[in-house]
Amino acid sequence: MEYNFCLISELSKLINRCAEYGESNSVLIIGPRGSGKSLLVKDVLKDLSKSKTAKENMLQVYLNGLVQTDDRLAMLDITRQLQLENTVGERVFGSSAENLAFLLDSLKCGHASQSILFILDEFDLFVHHKNQTLLYNLFDVSQSAQTPVCVVGLSCRLDVVELLEKRVKSRFSHRQIHLFNSFSFEEYLGIVRSILTLPRSSGNTSFIQCWNDSVKVLLEDSKSRDTLRRQFHVSKDVRSLHRLLTQPICNLSPDNPFITPDDIVASHAELNMDSKGAILHGLSVLEICLIVAMKHLLTTFNGEPFNFEMVYKEYKKFTQRPGHTAQSFEKAVVLKAFEHLLALELVKPVEGSSKLVQKEYRLMTLLVDTSQVIEAINKYPECPTEVKHWATSDLE
Repeated sequence: MEYNFCLISELSKLINRCAEYGESNSVLIIGPRGSGKSLLVKDVLKDLSKSKTAKENMLQVYLNGLVQTDDRLAMLDITRQLQLENTVGERVFGSSAENLAFLLDSLKCGHASQSILFILDEFDLFVHHKNQTLLYNLFDVSQSAQTPVCVVGLSCRLDVVELLEKRVKSRFSHRQIHLFNSFSFEEYLGIVRSILTLPRSSGNTSFIQCWNDSVKVLLEDSKSRDTLRRQFHVSKDVRSLHRLLTQPICNLSPDNPFITPDDIVASHAELNMDSKGAILHGLSVLEICLIVAMKHLLTTFNGEPFNFEMVYKEYKKFTQRPGHTAQSFEKAVVLKAFEHLLALELVKPVEGSSKLVQKEYRLMTLLVDTSQVIEAINKYPECPTEVKHWATSDLE
């Protein structure tokens, strides 16, 4: 992953000023997943580790919003990473502010304090901690002269600053670094090539040559390029690209030693499988009939909500048609099938509808699209012909 030199320089200067001159700062690195936020921080820290002053004067604390889900867990992890467990002992603190202040004071050597770099990954999750106490205390320390602190937050949310409480926002420095995947499709293909290409020094020279030639042919094939272009337009995330390429690589064997365009197409189809469509394929014929009845009601009443009684009435109209041969079920059985669709979340109650209403009359809405219904019926094994005709005629 390549970065604008200015981004690396800006972040490096902020952290370096904290390490060498005791200047406190706070900054947010914002960008979509896979844009390289963590990698940018790692690259900057790797460069700073070459500086003896920065290496000796700065401690690092890494917190993740997915792991430290509340302030208590965060403070425990800060204590552990600063290796102050013995200093804290069984001491009880009245607040997080007192706890943090004690930890920072414990790091002082005489009148000097060691600089601390706080890296908060999934920063937006810390915003949801009670009263945003941890963020308030960290930003408050970074605004004071008591301890040199640099707070670096990483988030995918562009509006993360707006989520901060007023008192927290006032203590944040409002520095932001934005990262975006702005490479072109040809550069995207170059990333694919770099992932798949084997270095010549890794072993069997003749096989490596054949493999690299096959990768070149693969990326020139129109079918592969079309599939990769679709993936590129959906997500430029390099991790998504790794997931796309994982299955074709895992399927390699002595009989299939090279990746083919069909392998790329199959992997893309599996990764982008319609989950609701897959659920529809596992429904009973009765449940499929109820789905078709619901779609017919939505078409007839211009998308208005329906209830079970309306669906049952539509289903009975279908089963009472002249020449109908499919099995007709009793109302209690049909209601059970309807409740199963509700449990599968293919149907859901309308927001605001009262739970006190009898279940047969509670308003519902369908969460399946017309195209999904048609596709499911066409692929349904041994689906009755009359059900197919009913679905097609009613959903056109």
